[in-house]
Amino acid sequence: MPLLLSAGCIKNDIPYPRIAQNILTISAEGEISPAVIDTKTLTVELNLGEEVNIKKVRFDDFTYTEGAETSVNLLEGSYDLSSPVKVVLSKYQSYEWILSAKQTIERYFTVNGQIGETYIDEIGRRIILYVPTSADKSHLQLTGIKLGPANITRMVPDLSAGDYIDASKPIHISVTAFGETEDWTVYVDTTEAIVTTTQADAWVNVVWIYGTAPDDAQNGFQYRRTDSAEWIDVPEQYVTHGTGTFSCYIPHLQPLTQYTVRARSDNNFGNEITVTTEAGRDLPDADLDSWWLDGKVWCPWAENGTRFWDTGNKGAATLGQSNVTPTENTSTGSGRAAQLETRFVGIAGIGKLAAGSLYAGEFVKVDGTNGILHFGRPWDCRPTKLKGYYSYHSEPINYANDEWKSLIGRPDSCHIWVALGDWDQPWEIRTNPKNRRLFNKHDPGVIAYGELVRGSDTNGYQTFEIRFEYYATNRKPKYLLVVSSASKYGDYFTGGTGSMLLLDQLSLSYDY
Repeated sequence: MPLLLSAGCIKNDIPYPRIAQNILTISAEGEISPAVIDTKTLTVELNLGEEVNIKKVRFDDFTYTEGAETSVNLLEGSYDLSSPVKVVLSKYQSYEWILSAKQTIERYFTVNGQIGETYIDEIGRRIILYVPTSADKSHLQLTGIKLGPANITRMVPDLSAGDYIDASKPIHISVTAFGETEDWTVYVDTTEAIVTTTQADAWVNVVWIYGTAPDDAQNGFQYRRTDSAEWIDVPEQYVTHGTGTFSCYIPHLQPLTQYTVRARSDNNFGNEITVTTEAGRDLPDADLDSWWLDGKVWCPWAENGTRFWDTGNKGAATLGQSNVTPTENTSTGSGRAAQLETRFVGIAGIGKLAAGSLYAGEFVKVDGTNGILHFGRPWDCRPTKLKGYYSYHSEPINYANDEWKSLIGRPDSCHIWVALGDWDQPWEIRTNPKNRRLFNKHDPGVIAYGELVRGSDTNGYQTFEIRFEYYATNRKPKYLLVVSSASKYGDYFTGGTGSMLLLDQLSLSYDY
């Protein structure tokens, strides 16, 4: 009997396996870019269009780790994402995911002759703008108004561009959308400042200038070398005009040179700002001539040299051979170029598609048959273009994962893209579907982005230029990303076997 009692008290101390429970795919009706799923922080960020009622968001896709249970079935009903929503996935252990949404609603309120941009306080529901002291505040003409989402159902008073308003005292406006009303107050004040140079940002061969002045005046900019007395008018083709604001870029300047700039409005001149242009920097190993063979892995740098570029060859070589290799088929007829090929790598039909890729960064490690990579190299100056030569041969897409099955049979596309960011570390790429993390060009840390996509043969080498489109001219980068692939959807193991991209003689430009 004592033996039976002791047997009945045996405790199972074997722990349950720890298996991460991840959201794999998710999308909402009316989103304007794919959701950002981060399996490290267990967060999902949605980017919703302004026509969506953020308090009644409906989802049309929601998948998660097989076998897990979810506390919320997002495919049923609607959800209030004006504040974060928790979703718990459970299998042995529970994982709490946080879903959040951002929604940018374009709002503006402008009048004829105003100076500077309108200040819109979304939290306090205030609108503040300035006009010259000579303006009649009781008789101002609206040039634009939009204070709510695209589908406003009612605005009181009902105002539109061209109407005249009495702004001698605050104006109260109510806006109704999605059954809810917001009350706004408009304040118009006067200023004696006719024209102001508000900002100047010096790059290598380019300086950007910003100013404010009455929008019904002749506005522009002037500049001079600081050691010269001669002012030069910025050509109108480089000037962009807004409502009460204007800006320009001045190209073809000298690096490491001091310039003085100012805004101009009719015969009035703004304050002077002095800036110094930066030094440029060449793209390392941009001729793509240096290679060495490490076992069966081709490496795009000199043996014992400094590594700037890397490839996915370590991943491809786990099941086959390198699919990024040097070639003597070059744009100049001498030296070497990079040959990126999309192949199925594996044995006896077991494996996966591997798209040839070359990038500024480093292959960190193999994750099963997937890879973990770091995109980006330290960089602190601001280029305007990536230039080079490329040759592309496209094959029909014959491999695709479940997300991209609809692409089967369509021509494959190559993809070359660039970005600048001010993160404190490189961008980590994970291709494993269980914890996938790809690049997000809408990430707040992105300063500039540009890309080239082609889905047809070039029939030999052609030149290319990819322009960096800057989201802000005053932010300094910390990392430069240059990424190329023979198959645009190679991160999803989707592409056409035999698609081939050749790259040669890359360079950065710092001028427009």
